[in-house]
Amino acid sequence: MKIELKEITVRELTEGYEDNAEGGVVGFGGRLDIRPPYQREFIYKDKQRDAVITTLTRDFPLNVMYWAVRDDGNFEIIDGQQRTISVCQYVSGDFSYERRYFHNLQDDEQEQILNYKLMIYFCSGTDSERLDWFRTINIAGEQLADQELRNAVYAGSWVTDAKRYFSKTGCAAYGMGGDYLSGTAIRQDYLEATIKWISNDDIEHYMAKHQHEPNANELWLYFQSVINWAKAVFPGYRKEMKGIQWGVLYNEFKDQKFDSKKLEEEITKLMEDEDVTNKKGIYPYVLTRNEKYLNIRAFRPKQKREAYERQKGICPACKKHFEIEEMEADHITPWHEGGKTTEDNCQMLCKEDNRRKAGR
Repeated sequence: MKIELKEITVRELTEGYEDNAEGGVVGFGGRLDIRPPYQREFIYKDKQRDAVITTLTRDFPLNVMYWAVRDDGNFEIIDGQQRTISVCQYVSGDFSYERRYFHNLQDDEQEQILNYKLMIYFCSGTDSERLDWFRTINIAGEQLADQELRNAVYAGSWVTDAKRYFSKTGCAAYGMGGDYLSGTAIRQDYLEATIKWISNDDIEHYMAKHQHEPNANELWLYFQSVINWAKAVFPGYRKEMKGIQWGVLYNEFKDQKFDSKKLEEEITKLMEDEDVTNKKGIYPYVLTRNEKYLNIRAFRPKQKREAYERQKGICPACKKHFEIEEMEADHITPWHEGGKTTEDNCQMLCKEDNRRKAGR
């Protein structure tokens, strides 16, 4: 990893400053991506923004910032985006500070700000080196999300096109699957989730492999397939469907046939079952039949004690006596066979027998 400390004046930074909204923000003569296309919007509050201008006007040191050096010799901000936008917005006249816009300042006051030297680290190296370094220094201010860092490291035609679908307010992914995904588009949550699904949780390898491809059509078509599959298998939408790992389920079950009507009937019963404490887990459960997704309600301490006393501390499986701390509560009639988490369906087994039973 190569890191060089540079002094960049505010005059140089703000030259060619343009804010194209969701199209991105550039500066430094057009060579610096201050906010790449479709990345999150400016989020500093007025007090934070004013603190940056106070630092400049009083000639106090502003915390060092980090720029990634791209393969083409241009740059992208990794740490310091909000400070940079604050400076550029003030110089361009987007807001006033202490009731004075930049153009209202005296010439010497303007020159003092324009000549202010920012301390910038230029960072270059391999993809893995840069990603590791950016994660290390991304610890202050308005932190970048992991996917925002990855977008910077693997910047190129593929990322630019992927953002068009997944990373802007009201993007196509939101319109089609916003009810099925957690998070927000502008914080890259939709993009991260989809790459994670298609890559089987190997996001960085997938991005590196596709970095210089002209478009992200494969990713967008995959996303559409996932959401369409979820809608077809589970046509009755519920709020619990938001945030489920649909891509993981799609990858495993897309080639199987399901009776959507029967699934809906079962889901309705499970939603009404008071023993099922994780209603969101019903959807992966009806496909996988793994009860871990349901978080079946556990027996209360009072129920355990009653069963223990009733059994006189004897494990009904091995007929040996144990202290209550050496035993675990078990459903006599298993939950999946209709057994409820009630006193009369509770028995205490020694830990070895209970775990042996659970493994069957």
